[in-house]
Amino acid sequence: MAARKGAAGRPERVAQRQAAGEGVRTQLRQLRRDGWAQKDRARFLAELAETCNVSEAARTVGKSRQAAYGLKQRDAEFARDWDAAIEQGYGEIEAMLIRLALHGCESEEIIEDGEGAVKTRKVKRAPNPSLGLQLLKLHAAQVAARRAARGDATGPGSPAAIASVERVLAEIRRRRAAAGT
Repeated sequence: MAARKGAAGRPERVAQRQAAGEGVRTQLRQLRRDGWAQKDRARFLAELAETCNVSEAARTVGKSRQAAYGLKQRDAEFARDWDAAIEQGYGEIEAMLIRLALHGCESEEIIEDGEGAVKTRKVKRAPNPSLGLQLLKLHAAQVAARRAARGDATGPGSPAAIASVERVLAEIRRRRAAAGT
């Protein structure tokens, strides 16, 4: 397999630390074939933020899940970016579930005959998002611990946000009970 090319068409180089006598020196070396270039890291993190799925994000850049976890363990900056991507992804999932809980989601499936006349019409409703919100609450402890380590007590997984979600869900339950559904 050929070496990856950088912006100038030359093989990509990365800084590596190497023991030298009593100290350590930094040396530019050609990126290993199984190494993680900056563009691979960026694509991985973007996919992770979108899907919250490590296996899928690794597949996107042609790496294994184990390689991704290995890099996370070796590189503190990558680990911080990883946590931020997961946090972003779960924040978006949480927002989507709240929208579903507040507004619901319906789609209509229309089946026509050969002449274009409507044969059947089905209204499909999305499942209740409360299970997803409960799963996010379980994840919230991990997010809160990371935020506490950073000194940040706000955001989608914070106790204030969870309390807000619980208030919204209680209001939905109250409205449904009042409507008799």
